[in-house]
Amino acid sequence: MNRWLAFAPLAVLAALALLFGVYGLNHDPKVEPRALVGKPLPEVSLPSLDDGRPVRLADAARGPVLVNVFASWCAPCEIEAPVLVELKRQDVRIVGIAYKDAPPNTEAFLARLGDPYDARLVDRDGRAGIELGVTGVPETYLVGADGMILDKHSGPLTAEIAQAMLAKAPR
Repeated sequence: MNRWLAFAPLAVLAALALLFGVYGLNHDPKVEPRALVGKPLPEVSLPSLDDGRPVRLADAARGPVLVNVFASWCAPCEIEAPVLVELKRQDVRIVGIAYKDAPPNTEAFLARLGDPYDARLVDRDGRAGIELGVTGVPETYLVGADGMILDKHSGPLTAEIAQAMLAKAPR
């Protein structure tokens, strides 16, 4: 009996490996949850990075506007920063949401890489991210003039992806 107990951890490990293997073979890693596309922007309020006062996301993101969820600790966010700065130069409105980040770190990040945002909001505990369906950072949402989410992109924006998104919103 004791001999069989010695093999129990190995049996559990083999069962888990089988479970994850079957899941991995049947799971498409490129699937992006886009549950909110076609729906209104969630009713959430976030503190402003500038003064800490609460701001309704719907008020800050009067479209057409890109809502970019980013963090100072996010390497892909650094990659997309020049694209966002260039979009700002082209008069594209962008609202930034600092996700699970300390405001001093966010301020240093923006000072170092450039600040492309018309409004800078802070989602310190990630609750607004849950409402938005954030799966990771960076993520960018296109919000139309009517407050509807028209598109979503997960990962760093490129100029081409940004232009394709913006083409979906009448200006």
